[in-house]
This record gives sequence, C-alpha cells and structure tokens, in this order.
Amino acid sequence: GEPEPLAEALGQHYWPRHAGAALPEGPLAQALALADRLDTLAGIFAIGKRPSGDKDPYALRRSAIGVLRIIVEGGLALDLDALLAQALAAQPVSPAEGTLAALADFMLERQRSWYQERGVRHDVFAAIAALRPARPLEFEKRLHAVQDFLERSECEALTAAHKRSGNILRKLDGAAPQAVRPGKLVEPAETALYEAIENITREVQDSVAQGDYERALATMAGVRQTIDRFFDEVMVMADDEDVRHNRLALLAQLQALFMSVADLSQLQG
Repeated sequence: GEPEPLAEALGQHYWPRHAGAALPEGPLAQALALADRLDTLAGIFAIGKRPSGDKDPYALRRSAIGVLRIIVEGGLALDLDALLAQALAAQPVSPAEGTLAALADFMLERQRSWYQERGVRHDVFAAIAALRPARPLEFEKRLHAVQDFLERSECEALTAAHKRSGNILRKLDGAAPQAVRPGKLVEPAETALYEAIENITREVQDSVAQGDYERALATMAGVRQTIDRFFDEVMVMADDEDVRHNRLALLAQLQALFMSVADLSQLQG
C-alpha cells in the first residue's frame, strides 16, 4: 500500500547490481541509491578500512562505480566533493585528517578505471583529471569535447603550443606576470596574439560557463595560426625585462584559456 515512487525506490535500492546493469530510475530511487553508497564509502573510510591492493571486503570499488554511473548516466549535475563531505560529516565517528582527500582520490581512481573500461585513452582522461572537476557530469562533457578535438587538424599544433608555453612558465622563479601592457608589445606577431586572445576570451569563458566545451575548443582552434606565428617569430625570454615580462604575461593568459577546458599538454597526439 505504499506510494508507487516509494515502492519503486525501495525495489531499485541496490541498482545497478553489477557492471552494465540497469540504473535506478527517478529522483527518489536515485537519491536512495546514491545516499546508501556514499554512506558506505564515507563510513568505511572514516574508520580507516579503505581498500588496499586486491582486498576490497566491503565492495567499495563497486559502490564508487555505482555512484559515478548514477550521476553521469542519470544526467545529474551533482558536486561529488560536496556529497563526500556531507557523507563524512554524517558519520558517528570523527574521521582522521586527510580522509576527505583520500576518499576523493579513491573516487578519481575509480573514475579512471571506469573510463578505461569504456575505451577512453589514458591521456585524454589525464587532460581532464588535471583540473579535478568536482562534478562527474561536467568531467564527462569535457572528456567528450577533448575526444572530438583530437579529430581536428589544429589539435596537434595547439597541444604543442600548450606544452611549449607551459614549459617556459614552469621554469620561472615564482608566478608569471599577469597583466599585459599593450604599449610594451614590440613584434607584430605578439601584437596579433594579444589581440586574438582579447577577441576570444569572452567567447571561451561564456562557452565554458554554459558547459559547451566543444565550442570553447573550436574557438581556440580558430587562432592556431596566430599562436604558431608567435612561437615562430618571437623570443619570449628577451633581454629587456619589461618586454620579457609582457610576453610571459601573454603566455600566462594563453595558458589560462587552454586550462579552462582541459590540460591539453597531457595529450600525446
């Protein structure tokens, strides 16, 4: 005599029962299935019984995959980090320091395994994982965008540019300069890159905000020749300090655009 949604949620409590099995349907069933798995994951981690090696007596790996499948395949825009924090806070014991980070890392590793089983390239996964998106559904969208980007002719050149600029910036002592001073732009190629970045930044940011990562990458692909020209014609580490700082700031802005979608430097061609 219970309401149908409640009866169905109870019946689907343990869905998916195995890999590839049906997922719980409807908000109530999804919430119940997620809450139970998250509570189990948080509780076992809170008492320090996390899986090690091949040993997983509480089937936490299966629970983690279930959480990811329900969120992603169910199209749920949920923040997994926030859910894990809530689940840990609800435990009757006080978890040790670092438990939340360890649980988040565990979920990321399960995500890696799940995508590998689906045939996703390890470097494509790494390009998204470097940003640590908190929402698995957003992770999925970014991943599809990068997979599509691999088919574009501009992919190899932009990936190389991302790696090159990243290598230059990593060698600096401290943070890179952030503000570009247009009056200190000397070479036509650096002026062209500055103008290109100014022209596409808002469009890229808007696309990312809307979750349209394909459009964001396509916009960046449109300035591939300008980026190539900059690296061909401009010496970033110029002797003049002002000029050098300006060019480093330009590279920092370019890196920020790339990293708004994925760490393309992780891609291996």
